[in-house]
Amino acid sequence: MSNAPHILVVDDEPQIQRAIRTILTEKGFKVTVASSGNEGLTLAATNEPDIVILDLGLPDMDGVEVCIRLREWTQCPIIILSVRDSEHDKVAALDKGADDYLTKPFGIEELLARVRVALRHSAGRQGAQSKVVRAGELTIDLGLAHRQTRG
Repeated sequence: MSNAPHILVVDDEPQIQRAIRTILTEKGFKVTVASSGNEGLTLAATNEPDIVILDLGLPDMDGVEVCIRLREWTQCPIIILSVRDSEHDKVAALDKGADDYLTKPFGIEELLARVRVALRHSAGRQGAQSKVVRAGELTIDLGLAHRQTRG
């Protein structure tokens, strides 16, 4: 299970945390849970998730702020899961970096489908990115079959 996709759930409602953790764990995902925006940011930085499922109504900061701060350093998919269902809230979250938006209450199968889509899109994005490692005069492009060049 070490290769299982890692999903970080940031939600302050214990019953939502338990439900999502149970559902995703049963489907073979590794799940980490945070109850606040700051805790979520810390966990994301220390345990790079493959997907973040993020509530907007957090006790210490708005979920949109968490989304903005995540986008400063990661491109992992962010799925908003919120009771806020106005078009304004959805557009604001999507414009600030969220990849998807699902309103509570939600269907389990719909959540799982959105997770699968996020993973599919993330895999395509990672495959398209070139990862270059430089050490002095040595450059290794991990996206080009580990091609090495000097100078």
